[in-house]
Amino acid sequence: MIHSEQQASPLSSQAVRVLIVDDHPIVRRGLAELIASEPDMRVCGEASDTTEAMRLVKTAQPNVVIVDICLKSGYGIELIEQIKAYNEHIKMVVSSMHDESLFAERALRAGAVGYINKQEATEKVIDAIRQVLHGEIHLSPAMASRLLHSVVGGEPLDHNPIKNLSNRELEVFEMIGQGLTTKQIAGKLHLSPKTIETHREKIKTKLSLANANELNRRAVQWTLENH
Repeated sequence: MIHSEQQASPLSSQAVRVLIVDDHPIVRRGLAELIASEPDMRVCGEASDTTEAMRLVKTAQPNVVIVDICLKSGYGIELIEQIKAYNEHIKMVVSSMHDESLFAERALRAGAVGYINKQEATEKVIDAIRQVLHGEIHLSPAMASRLLHSVVGGEPLDHNPIKNLSNRELEVFEMIGQGLTTKQIAGKLHLSPKTIETHREKIKTKLSLANANELNRRAVQWTLENH
């Protein structure tokens, strides 16, 4: 863990350093141009996977990290957890096409302080950066209201059974929906095929699916709806 005395204040006269983590070059370029147009911000690095992102976190010393959920290799939620463990002062904002109602709460629990849907205006990225640098949390008004009602009323956000999946199970579920085999998923996650099979069985149980065919169909349908 890096101690606070080693941190440059993100609100000082120095430009805010922003790291962009996204597996789409066009998206990275668009975000980079948007951020570079702000006189008090600069892009200190770009990455497409978790390994490169962590290397840049350690060398470029960003104040803010903009991160997608799905990356070239690795998973955005896990990256958020890794960055928070390394330096809890770095502000992390998720920018993703994934359903905010399913992923925003997971991202916040992992250590993010903002969530932006890529379908929203890109200008909101700048608003989000400024908001989180002032110690606030950036969510859409709808998601903020849902979370507030959940806390005040003690009610679940919804009854979507996919919410019962752990972060790892959701990651495996999505890869199944992308058409990857157990062996391919194991290779991407650096886990054994047996471990992936265990995750598949847990997913089937949590989603009340009878067999592998039902799991595959449900995963493909969900992945198509959330990309």
